[in-house]
Amino acid sequence: MFIGRKEELKVLEESYKNDFYEGIIIYGRRRIGKSELIKESFKSINCKKIYYECKKASEELNVSALSDKISEIFNIPKPDFKELDKALRFIFEKSLEEKIILVIDEYPYMRGTSDYLDSIIQRVINDYKMNSKIKFILCGSYIDVMERIISTSSPLYGRFTYKLNIKQMNYYESSLFYRNCSNEDKVKYYSVFGGVPYYNQFIDDKLTVKENIVNLLIGTNSRLLSEAEGFLNEEMSKLNNANECFVAIAEGKTKFSDILQKSNVSSSPTLSDILKKMINMDIIEKIYPINDENEKKSYYVIKDRLSLFYYRYIFKRGAFFNVMSADDFYDEFISDDFESYFVPKEFESITKQYLIILNKNQKLSPLLYKIGKYYYDLPKEKKNGEFDVVTLSKNGYDFYEVKFTSKPIDDSVVNEELFQLSKAKIKYNKLGFVSKSGFNITNKDDYYLINLDDMYNLQ
Repeated sequence: MFIGRKEELKVLEESYKNDFYEGIIIYGRRRIGKSELIKESFKSINCKKIYYECKKASEELNVSALSDKISEIFNIPKPDFKELDKALRFIFEKSLEEKIILVIDEYPYMRGTSDYLDSIIQRVINDYKMNSKIKFILCGSYIDVMERIISTSSPLYGRFTYKLNIKQMNYYESSLFYRNCSNEDKVKYYSVFGGVPYYNQFIDDKLTVKENIVNLLIGTNSRLLSEAEGFLNEEMSKLNNANECFVAIAEGKTKFSDILQKSNVSSSPTLSDILKKMINMDIIEKIYPINDENEKKSYYVIKDRLSLFYYRYIFKRGAFFNVMSADDFYDEFISDDFESYFVPKEFESITKQYLIILNKNQKLSPLLYKIGKYYYDLPKEKKNGEFDVVTLSKNGYDFYEVKFTSKPIDDSVVNEELFQLSKAKIKYNKLGFVSKSGFNITNKDDYYLINLDDMYNLQ
């Protein structure tokens, strides 16, 4: 069953309806569901569809394999094409008479390190786009390569009508993979498996959270362990000390100086280069506080939750699988920290996503301009601090306290938040509280109150 991606699916389906050239570039990390999205979109249109997934091989070998597809779709003997130019021109020529969808998936595999194929595709598009009925989709998982393909310096700049950067699903869309679970367990599953459809499809919502994590990630024979290990290997192998950076960030060292101290990276310029490359790969993200874009206040987060879980709990301890049962490993190294720190931290991310969803659907008034962390200094005490979930609208800042605990939020939590804001002399519009276990607050009407059920009731 195909889940989510409604906006992306609508773009593709709308582009298929007309009878003129459309160029669509689709990219995103491995396992994010690009190919499934394209195949699902095919159901809306009745025309010839050529879907070719490139191999890590030469142009000639890929063109030969593409020629097999051409033979099959057009019911002709296999053409003897040796060059991509010839194969594309054959397909584009056919598209002068009838609508055709042509998908070249994992294009960077055939393109390699040279961009000469970009120029070949450019010339073909230029020669046919005025009269062609083709829908030409170029797809790839190497995000930095695909971004360069559509940059202003690329021969293909301006040749694509749509650019779809396929990212992880949000917490709500992801929960549709395990819809029979409690809302509390949905938060836990999202904390580990994130919004990657390939990972989420393996969750068995008839098992406990621990059983699913153990089955899928703990032990040498677990289904997704190789995914967690291999997701970064191909790209990370080019970056010395990248694993050390990941471990540092996963263990909570998110500031540049802390990552440098925790990891074995030799110098600040070297670390800066590593982090920039990982940002370009869409592996990590650099974030600034909502109220201060000073470089010194920036911090780094791992975008892939499975990687975050792996590097926090498993990366350094994989050898223990040889002498420990999977259940014992979970109880010894994961259970306590997972419940007390890891999931509550991810619950803050889910809260931000929830507010963004409401905002985009015009359910908040006034509309939000920003959402993020708020950084403050206490010069007299030589201390600083952060509020983790803060929004900005025309009325000013709203501060949210987020709790994923078994106790309801009560007046003591409210008073502590008020005290911290007063101590930091921060002006604000209104306070909000987000709770897994409800509220026991005296003056409820004075605050925004969000419970767990609200976050999963978005029909």
